[in-house]
Amino acid sequence: MISTKGRYALRVMVDLAERPGEGFVPLRDIAKRQGISEKYLESILKSLVKNGLLRGLRGKGGGYKLTRGPEEYTVREILALTEESLAPVACLEEGAELCPRRDICKTLDLWRGLYDMINKYFDGITVADLAAGGGSRDI
Repeated sequence: MISTKGRYALRVMVDLAERPGEGFVPLRDIAKRQGISEKYLESILKSLVKNGLLRGLRGKGGGYKLTRGPEEYTVREILALTEESLAPVACLEEGAELCPRRDICKTLDLWRGLYDMINKYFDGITVADLAAGGGSRDI
């Protein structure tokens, strides 16, 4: 399940993508448009800035803006920063200990296939796609 942090991060990125000529967009404006508390939104924005997806500027005229074009951000990239894991089962999570049943597990390939589909799907959708209203793709 995708957390509110992941969903809100996507909404913020789309919000900023819809304002390409506005320069730095104040946190207060984003929070108001998206119906997200400023305090919670600030923690999400800090993470996005820290990881280079956004640029932040403090003070008068400050706010946030994208560091790249909206077509250069994938949904997977954003969710990878905000979610612990997109893996459907614990044994496929990054850094997971090797499962003692991996050699005999009859369902491991099923879960690997689902995980690959999730990643391919999210890799195929950009922030520009979402801003344009197109968030659905065939795998």
